[in-house]
Amino acid sequence: MTLFHALARRESGFALNAATVVVSSLLLALSARISVPFYPVPLTMQTFVVIGLGLALGPWRAAAAVLLYLVEGAAGLPVFAGTPEKGIGIAYMMGPTGGYLVGYLPAALLGGWLAMRGWDRNPLSAMAAALLAGAVIYVPGLLWLGTVIGFDKPVLAFGLYPFVFGDICKALLAAITFPAAWKWLSARGAN
Repeated sequence: MTLFHALARRESGFALNAATVVVSSLLLALSARISVPFYPVPLTMQTFVVIGLGLALGPWRAAAAVLLYLVEGAAGLPVFAGTPEKGIGIAYMMGPTGGYLVGYLPAALLGGWLAMRGWDRNPLSAMAAALLAGAVIYVPGLLWLGTVIGFDKPVLAFGLYPFVFGDICKALLAAITFPAAWKWLSARGAN
């Protein structure tokens, strides 16, 4: 069971699922606009929201929300971090960050799959789920970055190392947030 199931308290219909996916894609777009000053690079909250959608909604609703977000961006809507200043649409997606955007899909699926198995209910497993789902983003991200800039460049120094500490902080935030949500629901008899 996911937080979505616990809150819905019944079998959800098409309208609730569709609304959840649309609102979640908008939340993801909003998270791209939230930039937290951080060292060594500022961080956006996109990866936290992607992982959070998986943990809260389960694999399929979360993946649908991420897919809708990617379609919105491909259609030219300024939903990605740095848009429209850094370009929009397919041109933006073909840039250095395109692989990371693609990595959002398996991350949401993995986060949702782990949540269905209860990994979001205690701090240690919630942190592990967030770290695993976050790591999945780097696989297509680094492969695509290397393709775009060349593997003769320090791909890990550009696309991994500066973001690890921020991702650990986001995993800690997930480790606090999701078990607390379950505890709150449990106190109200909702799960």
